[in-house]
Amino acid sequence: MKLNVRGLLAVVLAFVLLYGVFAVWRGLGSIQSALDSYRWLTFAAACALAFGNYLFRFVKWEFYLSRLEIRGVPKYESFLVFLSGFVLTVSPGKVGEVFKSYVLAATHKVPIARTGPIVIAERVTDLIGIIVLIVAGSLGFAGGLLWAGVGAVLVALLLVVVGSRTLSMKILGMMERLPGPVGRIAPKLHAAYDSLALLLHPRNLLFPTLLALVSWSLECLSLWVILRGFGQSTSVELCAFFYATSTLIGALIPVPGGLGFTEGALEQQMIHAGGVPRGVSTAAMILVRLATLWFAVLVGFVALSLLRLRYPGLLATGGESADAASTTDAAVDPAAPYAAEAKAALESEGAKEIA
Repeated sequence: MKLNVRGLLAVVLAFVLLYGVFAVWRGLGSIQSALDSYRWLTFAAACALAFGNYLFRFVKWEFYLSRLEIRGVPKYESFLVFLSGFVLTVSPGKVGEVFKSYVLAATHKVPIARTGPIVIAERVTDLIGIIVLIVAGSLGFAGGLLWAGVGAVLVALLLVVVGSRTLSMKILGMMERLPGPVGRIAPKLHAAYDSLALLLHPRNLLFPTLLALVSWSLECLSLWVILRGFGQSTSVELCAFFYATSTLIGALIPVPGGLGFTEGALEQQMIHAGGVPRGVSTAAMILVRLATLWFAVLVGFVALSLLRLRYPGLLATGGESADAASTTDAAVDPAAPYAAEAKAALESEGAKEIA
């Protein structure tokens, strides 16, 4: 995998520009008026809450690594590997979900096939946690339980399929006979099934789900804190419902970071269900996305930069061959001999499709 850092920065800046255009379109004057009286200390608090989300999700990442008996990765480096996955949050292709597996393979020789199932397990437990937040926020709020019911059914179906080896193998067998990407990805899912089934076993599901519930509660609180900075008294329960449902909508739409859909759902809910003035709701929506989505991208870049100080051959680009890079970097980069192997794995057709 060749990662063009300048290209990534260009993508991020392009999305920031789109945010600026969106702000002008929605009425820059009303947003500016709302920001004039905003207490910026609450934005710092929202960023701190978002970082708390990352800490709890890292504990979940470590839990899954231990269940798969992946040892020998120092906690500090494992933390940086985990955070590095945020770099590609808003990049096309949804590569960010498997990027940390690639980085772990390049730095600590852990095959991508071993850690790939963690990505799915993380998404399942995150989904369960978000559904619980929707249920909690929807108490006494018409329409909220519908979202919870739909999500709960999807989660239940997924757990039933993964929990039954016979059913899973039959479905994978049918997938293998299909043409195109689905047929090519099925054999790789076969190889990953045992690890995924282990991670989603009931005994390995409760603790990560509790971590997901706590971590996403912190990001819901970031919306509440930001609204308080505008002088709004929207309840914690409503903020949890607004943030959780908009996050779920963004996750279901095949757009990087849920861009556009998450923002629209969040803003409209604040206006129509929360009674927040339009200018304030737009400004609050932009700030909460800066504190959660874009702050995550920044954290990912910092983590990746620190990792590259430790492993100079990580994500190396240029005209040299993989053999030359391995020979040159081996003395200063313990992971250099394995970087080419990890890159080849992630560049393969199947790995791209899993991403």
